Amino acid sequence: MTLKASEIRQSFLDFFAGLDHKIVPSAPVVPMDDPTLLFTNAGMNQFKDIFLGTGKRPYTRAADTQKCIRVSGKHNDLEEVGFDTYHHTFFEMLGNWSFGDYYKEEAIAWAWELVTKIWDLPKAQLWATVFREDDEAENLWKKMAGINKSQILRFDEKDNFWEMGETGPCGPCSEIHIDMGESFCDKKGEKGHVCGVNTGCPRFIELWNLVFIQFNRDESGALNPLPLRHVDTGLGFERIVSVIQGKQSNYDTDLFKPILDHIEDMTGKSSQDSKTVSAFRVVADHIRALTFAITDGALPSNEGRGYVLRRILRRAARYGRNLGMHEPFIYKLVSTVVDQMESVFPEIGERAAHCTTVIKAEEERFNEVLDRGIGLFESIAVDVKKSGQTSIPGKEAFRLYDTYGFPLDLTELMAREQGLSVDNKAFNEEMDRQREKARESHQFSMENTGEWQILSKGDDSVFVGYETLSVEAEIRKVRQKGKQVSIILDQTPFYAESGGQVGDRGRITGDHFAVQVEDTQKQGDLIIHVGALTEGDSIASSRVTAVVEEDLRLSTARNHTSTHLLHKALKEVLGDHVNQAGSLVSPNRLRFDFTHFESMTDEQIDQVEFIVNKHVRSNHAVSKYITSYNEAKEKGVTALFGEKYGDQVRVIQIDDYSMELCGGTHIDRTGEIGYFRIVSEEGIAAGVRRIEAETGRKADALLRREKHILTNLEKRLKCQRDELDERVRTIMDDRKEIERKYKKLQKSSAVSDSDDLLKKAVTVEDFRVISTSLKIDSVEHLRTLGDRIREKLDSGVGIFGAVLEDKVHFICVVTDDLIRSRKLKAGDVVRQVAQIADGSGGGKPHLALAGAKRVDKMQEALDAGPGIVRELIST
Repeated sequence: MTLKASEIRQSFLDFFAGLDHKIVPSAPVVPMDDPTLLFTNAGMNQFKDIFLGTGKRPYTRAADTQKCIRVSGKHNDLEEVGFDTYHHTFFEMLGNWSFGDYYKEEAIAWAWELVTKIWDLPKAQLWATVFREDDEAENLWKKMAGINKSQILRFDEKDNFWEMGETGPCGPCSEIHIDMGESFCDKKGEKGHVCGVNTGCPRFIELWNLVFIQFNRDESGALNPLPLRHVDTGLGFERIVSVIQGKQSNYDTDLFKPILDHIEDMTGKSSQDSKTVSAFRVVADHIRALTFAITDGALPSNEGRGYVLRRILRRAARYGRNLGMHEPFIYKLVSTVVDQMESVFPEIGERAAHCTTVIKAEEERFNEVLDRGIGLFESIAVDVKKSGQTSIPGKEAFRLYDTYGFPLDLTELMAREQGLSVDNKAFNEEMDRQREKARESHQFSMENTGEWQILSKGDDSVFVGYETLSVEAEIRKVRQKGKQVSIILDQTPFYAESGGQVGDRGRITGDHFAVQVEDTQKQGDLIIHVGALTEGDSIASSRVTAVVEEDLRLSTARNHTSTHLLHKALKEVLGDHVNQAGSLVSPNRLRFDFTHFESMTDEQIDQVEFIVNKHVRSNHAVSKYITSYNEAKEKGVTALFGEKYGDQVRVIQIDDYSMELCGGTHIDRTGEIGYFRIVSEEGIAAGVRRIEAETGRKADALLRREKHILTNLEKRLKCQRDELDERVRTIMDDRKEIERKYKKLQKSSAVSDSDDLLKKAVTVEDFRVISTSLKIDSVEHLRTLGDRIREKLDSGVGIFGAVLEDKVHFICVVTDDLIRSRKLKAGDVVRQVAQIADGSGGGKPHLALAGAKRVDKMQEALDAGPGIVRELIST
């Protein structure tokens, strides 16, 4: 009986649970706490701090299924997706880990047992690889596997040595590959192709990578043994499902079949048709990546991970055109992904509506520009072929990106279909130029303060800031560059930036020195105090007093507790679909992003404000306590999407009104907030809104400012406060009436002015040309006069210039007969006239405007008008 994908996944977890492994939940696919990663791309990402020595866990063995996306940097499988049977943008990575516990022998023995005994894969088809210097691993395979020695192969660093980066933890790895048989090789007969392991042959598929982390590579490149040795393994879930189910392709498994069936229903086409199979695979793969990434907090945009998401979505939409889908359709597949995977990853069900809305809005936005962009591309391709070239110029590819939102790989795809390539180098040069223009100054970085100096040894970074704002501490490490310093303490009251709350500020003082702490950051489990020496030139002693700035901490706490009240109030007013999508909590303000599909009305904003302030006035107790994650979920505590939670969690409970998981700092009673005031509400992305608000003294100051403004208006308008609205409306109506009358006067004036101007016309061939200066008070007046002249000229051209605010404005009008018979265009005329006065412009054939800098050249330009018209007609 063939195992289902869900049964295969569970058998893996059960196997390692039986070997005393802690089954841990997947980390979010969007690693908000790791700026080095756009997306989680391997199971080890959530344990990176352990390998770096900056973090710990209460267990030494772990296993999980990790959500992964590989579409950028070193791990970029995007171009392969859809054209082979086993590459994906989104995939699950099954993994087991040992943190200083078991090592090579157990890792190899258990992997082999699971693959050959539990899953019953034939040993004759399995191959093992080891690092070229790893005699130990090779001997273990020979001893335990019972496979032909010729199926144990050695490879070099490229294939069998794992490194986190240029420096840091690393070690040899051993892989299990499977020979799927000759029918899987589609490269037979290609020159130089050899069927074999690590040759790029699709017949031999890597299943499981066992990494043995035993070294640390220093900056000189030397390998130094680690004090503890670790195991990090990764098994591609989609691949193992395909192998166990005996399928020719990952897309033939029950992981993809329901999605492909849904696409068939929508398009009326077959997923087995060779003409459309790639399009089916692209859409089926990409909807999984989009669903999981958006669920975990990413949104399509033009920067970073948002740009990667936009590329994925637009690539899917482009392939949708190959299936005859010219209207948004990808968003309809979210429900199928949820049906498939909600039992393992419940978060995608909880955010399905939000995810659907975001994808639909992005599809609609892309459809608006896709046809125009395709038209431009076709024109560029024709020109390239006419010129005998084979490459789309980088500037044109960048124009497609910048104007029409075409990712580079989409342009490359369309170019390949035309037998062309793209000048990537020139494209990247254009991109770099744009980034240089937009680059903003970087904030002070904690990485710029030199090498760490150890002042004392022992445990470090114990946070005691929930209980106290001041503590006697000992410096464990310090690094300094000039006056800038970074400090790690044994214990600290300083809260490190996390969960949207900014880091604490304050002072650290010792013998003959003082440091003003400007920021507090977290690196793994390390709490790093970043600041500057305000007394003394260096830090020589380790004993210090660390004091958090109380006013700033309390203001931050007011704002943080307010975000919890706001979150609950938004759900009450707008609905349960509202979920937090991000936040910023600082002493000065709070910013709260949430999922909602339309702008809030003034009444809804008032209602939310009222509810929050009602609970502020109720002066609820704010409880903070630690409990297990499972118990918290059973109680209905709100967990934030994209956050990684351990077994023990901290709950913030506001009476019986609000319960959320949160590691931030909070006040003790809601009355301490004083007053809550929403300052703005706006959309920041499809399906995501943003509220900015103030509390406490900031909100009080805002009320006072508004009171003074209203008081001044009462005095100026000589009315009572409740009469202000009506008085302003009356003034506005009066102003509109005055403007209406003024425009009417302008038109009547234009009639009489036009009669006088017609007398200044000269004859060019068989029509009249007027080219003269005017004294007017607005560009609108100039346009009105131009329209009037055009109406009165049976056949002719009007060119007029006027000076407004030290700048020259030109207008040209051309009658319809000259546009038809003489191909004369107002834009061509006004452009050449304006050039004489150092200007430029353009417009429609019958009316065009221009601006110029040289006031002293205006009359010269106008005098040249008739000649320019004559020359344009003759050419």
